[in-house]
Amino acid sequence: MAQEEQLDRPVRDFIWNIVEIHSQLEEIHKSWAQLLGITEPQWLIVMAIDELDEGRGVSGIAVANKLRIHPAFVTNQTKKLESMELLAREPSPDDARFVQMSLTQKARAEITKLSIKKQALNSTMFEGLDGASLEYLNKRLASIAKNSRLASQKLSIGVL
Repeated sequence: MAQEEQLDRPVRDFIWNIVEIHSQLEEIHKSWAQLLGITEPQWLIVMAIDELDEGRGVSGIAVANKLRIHPAFVTNQTKKLESMELLAREPSPDDARFVQMSLTQKARAEITKLSIKKQALNSTMFEGLDGASLEYLNKRLASIAKNSRLASQKLSIGVL
């Protein structure tokens, strides 16, 4: 049996596991979003800003890149989040043509309220895995993500 054939079943199982995980994470994100009175895409934008902001705010392009979505969609949704007082949008000190976004105290307070539930959820999701196992898994998944982007690019230009 060729190595490719031996890999076929584990690769298909892996892909279906990822599909299942993605589906479950989508449901979880919808639930978190509902608790804040926002949509799932808005929740992901809030989480991306929280992740990326190092005290100077975050550009819409950085958020779009993190979430792999169009920057115009980020702009549209962040304006809505600003009107809900969950985000602050300020001109960039480096270039006033760009906006830096950060979470408001209101958003941070709401996220803090959810933190106990998030910890319980994470304990359930990652039961049986320690920090070292998760680190190992994340390194492998990052490698697969990188290779997937390359494969997708090759497929789109007809190389595969």
